[in-house]
Amino acid sequence: MANRTNDTLLVIGYGSLLSGYGLLAKRRGGKSRLIARDAFAVRLGNARRGFAKYSSHGQYLAMDLEPVRRGEPIVARAGFDGDEGIGAVGLVFDREWAGLIARREEYDSAKFLELIARADAACASLGEFLLEIARRTNFDLLAYRVELRKLLDYTSPGYIFHPVRLADGRVAIAAIASGFEGSGDPAVRSKRNELGMDRLLSMREAMEVRSFELDRAGQAGYFAECVLGGMHGLAVDDLMTDFDLHTDWGRELTRRFTQAAPGERDDFMRASSLDAARYRAQFVGVARECLVPLGAPVKTRGLE
Repeated sequence: MANRTNDTLLVIGYGSLLSGYGLLAKRRGGKSRLIARDAFAVRLGNARRGFAKYSSHGQYLAMDLEPVRRGEPIVARAGFDGDEGIGAVGLVFDREWAGLIARREEYDSAKFLELIARADAACASLGEFLLEIARRTNFDLLAYRVELRKLLDYTSPGYIFHPVRLADGRVAIAAIASGFEGSGDPAVRSKRNELGMDRLLSMREAMEVRSFELDRAGQAGYFAECVLGGMHGLAVDDLMTDFDLHTDWGRELTRRFTQAAPGERDDFMRASSLDAARYRAQFVGVARECLVPLGAPVKTRGLE
């Protein structure tokens, strides 16, 4: 019988995967929805995020993740302790969701399954397997993509899976955009490079882009998917900087948020297969203060 080390996959969500609304892809009618078997709060260190990669699901910019200090790994710790780092969510998926995870991140499903099989053969989790490649390349993102392309004879112009080591020893994976400086294959131009996205943008900066066609209502809807994670106590304060309620996009974001927020807890519990007791154990269930301008309650009661 073939080795099956990776019966589950540990994924770090830092964009639309932060919320139940985003996980279930409700804004897109349920297309590309994902259902995890468990979830827990995470803080990412040596990391910043912003809008940079043209989405495969619409004409708007999706979230990307970068290390603050290049040449050093992005790291994580489970839980809410401390104020350092940006908020994320750890999602545990059954292996059967691998193909859908890959397609959602614009990565070839067959190649992702091949990558998992290679990790199985090495008796390593997928995160551990990728971490060894990252270490060999001294955590240089482009060099890492080059090595991964050599291994699989494939790279993606969209997102590529990278390792994120947790303080407790587990190693998760996170989808990070194929970089402005290269995809790992000179023949495959990254979407960031195509758009000239040499840095991460805030929401305001994204809405002010005029160099390519942008669906601004779709951009606001995507942003709502991300910041709704703050309803569970996940630290999304970094996303709410440079925010202006009095702009057209600020009002559109507020409208999208207030429509989705009442059902967010139920959506999140459904998308992460959490019952009330598990939710209380893993999430504080109190909305971040930064969301109050969008209409979030000053304090959200936890589940009884």
